[in-house]
Order: sequence, then C-alpha cells, then structure tokens
Amino acid sequence: MSDRLVPFLDLRPVDAADLEATQNAIRRVLERGWLVLGPELEAFELEFAEASGVKHAVGVGNGTDAIFLLLKVLGIGRGDEVITTPLSAAFTALAIVMTGARPVFVDVDPERLTIDPAAVSAAIGPATAAILPVHLYGQPADMPSLVAIAERHHLALVEDCCQAHLATCGGQPVGTFGAGGAFSFYPTKNLGAAGDAGAVCSGDADLTERVRRLRHGGQAARFEHRLAGVNSRLDELQAAILRLRLPSLCDSTNRRRALAARYRSALEAASVAIPPERDPGHVYHLFPVRSTERDRLRAHLYAAGIETLIHYPTSLSKQKAFADHYPAACPITDTVCAEVLSLPLNPRLTEADVTTVAKAVRSFPPRLSA
Repeated sequence: MSDRLVPFLDLRPVDAADLEATQNAIRRVLERGWLVLGPELEAFELEFAEASGVKHAVGVGNGTDAIFLLLKVLGIGRGDEVITTPLSAAFTALAIVMTGARPVFVDVDPERLTIDPAAVSAAIGPATAAILPVHLYGQPADMPSLVAIAERHHLALVEDCCQAHLATCGGQPVGTFGAGGAFSFYPTKNLGAAGDAGAVCSGDADLTERVRRLRHGGQAARFEHRLAGVNSRLDELQAAILRLRLPSLCDSTNRRRALAARYRSALEAASVAIPPERDPGHVYHLFPVRSTERDRLRAHLYAAGIETLIHYPTSLSKQKAFADHYPAACPITDTVCAEVLSLPLNPRLTEADVTTVAKAVRSFPPRLSA
C-alpha cells in the first residue's frame, strides 16, 4: 500500500464487511479440511466458465502454467516456434520456453499495442507451430485476423487472457477464438486471488480434460500416472476467495470502463497520447498513456502525490532471458517501451481521483525546444 495521494492500487479489503466475508470464505475451507482439488475449486471452475462465456475451465497454479499447459496439450515442444508479442510480461514468453519451444517475437500494432497480424504472417516459417497473442492492458488483440492466419497455415492459436477477464472482441469472449485461453488471478488482476492462481478455459472438452490430468502430475487415478504432468493446482483457499469476488467482476469491469472514459475526456488537451479503444470489449486492466518525456512526466506526477507504473520498460526481444532465441528487431515495441506509463485505474478510484490525476498530467510542462 502506497502513502501517495492517489496510489496506483490498494489490495487491502475494501471495508470491514469485505474483510469479514473473506475471512468467512477461508474459515469455510479450513473447517471442511479439504484444501486441494475439492468442492470450492469445482464450483469456481463452473462459475468462472459461465461468467467468461466458455464451456470449460480448469484451475491451475498461475497464469504462466495456464499458457504452458495449453501449449503442452497441443503438442508444442522442442523444435517448434511460437509467434508472440514482445510487449508483455516476461511470463508469456517464459511459458513457451518451458515447453522447449522457441518464442519468435514480432512487432505490435502502433495503436492497439497488441501483436500485429501482418508481422505474424511475415514471421511464419517451417518450424512455426502456434500463435500466442496477448490481450494487453485489457484490449483484445485483432482476433479475426489472427484466426484467419492460423487457419490458413494450420497453426494452433492460444490466447493470453491474463489481463482480459470478461473482455470480448467483436462481441465474442476472449479465450474462445482458438484452442483455449489462459487466465491469471494474480492479486493485481481484474479478478484477483490472495496469491497466485490461474485457469485454462476452452470449448474443447478433451483438451480441458488433458489439462486437468497434466496439472495433477498426469494422474488418471490415484498413483496411476499416464502422462508426464506437473504440479499446478489452484488450491481451495484461493478458489473460495475467487468465488467470493467473481460476482462483482461485471460491476467492477463497468466501473473500470467508466473511469477510463472519464480519463479520455479529461486528457483530451494533455500532452500525452492515449492508445485508442479499438473494441468496446476492452476491460481496462490498465490505463496506459504515452509521452516522449515519460520519465520526466512520471517524476512530475510523483511530486504531485500520484503513483504510476511502467508496463513494460523493456521489450521481451531485448531481455537477456531470451537472448539465445535470436529475436528480430521490433522498433514499434521499443518506442512504446520508452514512452508508456500506466496511470492509476481500478474500481476503488473515485471521480475526484481521476480529476486529480488528469489535472496533474495536463499541468506537465513539456521541455522547450532548443
């Protein structure tokens, strides 16, 4: 928790009633004494699938594992290449590396800031096995174009939905365009647990059943391991907390959209660029702006009592962790990484908070030209 006038985020209980409800959910699990793979998880999987507009959901340890397990059940592994975006958290590409495959980074659309379909097409080669778009900041990627590319080249399509709970593209829920979608419930997400948690969502019953086995060591029955699985289970405590918070996700999403609209209106005359909303299904996990003087702007806002974060300061194509994968140049992403700044946006923010932030951004004095 920050002591800023306008903190970026506050993960403490909203009030005494919220704290009591959370404690009751935890107590329910502890009193039952069933802590892993129990009724809370089963109920949450059904409830999250229904809320997300998908047929099946499987709770796993975190969003990274959700991506990994989807790729794994699709047969992606050593010798394969997966095309993805360099503008994301490193965990997107790390999930690819976990399978033994190679991430291939291609540049982003300069407005949407998600993977550019034209760049995807240009990067397809004989080893390409899958496309992994990220619905960045809550804005859905151009899924119709990516679906067409995947079908034309017979490629798997897996969606990183970790920042896009309840998002839609052209009215269709994310996670339903390809083989499946990976969700994260890290505490800062639009639907956050009290620790790490994730889910795989898909309309394919066979695929989700294989994920269900893989997450539990590949067990078909107790002590009977038919697959070389992993240990990645969403535990009962986190499932109970997520069940408590899920019913308010629709309202909190609408709140995010309303606050984002207020930001857009209040910042029309500011010296920052705001990525356009390319689809009304945007769920505003984050509210990024761009400035050629990003670091000065951030210092200016900090002096005004406003906390900001940078998502993300370095392109994945330039991260040392992926240096062995010979990434191609991604100049648009490099520019975005040098300019992007996330302003506070979460359901607890008030209209007065948005006014305070916007006023501070508008008062930012641009550097005088030489």
